[in-house]
Amino acid sequence: MKDRTNVIHIESLSRSFRIGESEVQALKNVNLTVNEGEFLGILGPSGSGKSTLMNVIGCMDTVQKGEYHLMGLPIQNMNDAQLTLIRNRLIGFIFQKYFLVPKYSVLQNVMMPLLVRGVSHREAMERSLEKLDLLEMKERIHHRPNELSGGQQQRVAIARALVGEPKLLLADEPTGALDTKTGAEVLALFEKLNAMGNTIVMITHDLNVAQHAHRIVRIIDGVLHEEAG
Repeated sequence: MKDRTNVIHIESLSRSFRIGESEVQALKNVNLTVNEGEFLGILGPSGSGKSTLMNVIGCMDTVQKGEYHLMGLPIQNMNDAQLTLIRNRLIGFIFQKYFLVPKYSVLQNVMMPLLVRGVSHREAMERSLEKLDLLEMKERIHHRPNELSGGQQQRVAIARALVGEPKLLLADEPTGALDTKTGAEVLALFEKLNAMGNTIVMITHDLNVAQHAHRIVRIIDGVLHEEAG
């Protein structure tokens, strides 16, 4: 059993894909540990393997070779149904594209993951309002996504990721669709959430964004490199 303070523990992880006649090695012998309360930035250019690593960490791709434990659970031994359950219960996802449901209000979008889990409507509403208040969006709970700015939509997406009390927040290029000022506001929110004890892993190609994390690893050609300092 892995130490419970390890949210992520990856050993000797490799992942390859066949493209036509050739085999592409997307991840090469990756080792990574992320402890509870850490804010980690994974930095890499397009084609570096960072999206593949994110998919494995987020239980959206299978472990081909090596070991991956999430909160002590052996992900490499899980079937698709088990991976789906783990994604829904342990991980909060934040993407560059907010993936809000256009016909739903802000409040309905945030409540949705809880209702899918079978949480009562009343409890889902209370918990959603709490997260929207934290993210300074309580005044806009009846707005629809198309009535919000990009930064406001990302705040709603973050509230939706938080509402299930995940063990890990996984953010993929979370400022990619935002202007510099709004992006900085979202990154400040991440720092606030991390200070509250949330474990965050943020994937980005932008060094300026990655520097908001407290620890950075670089991925280059599928190989992970720990930053000094």
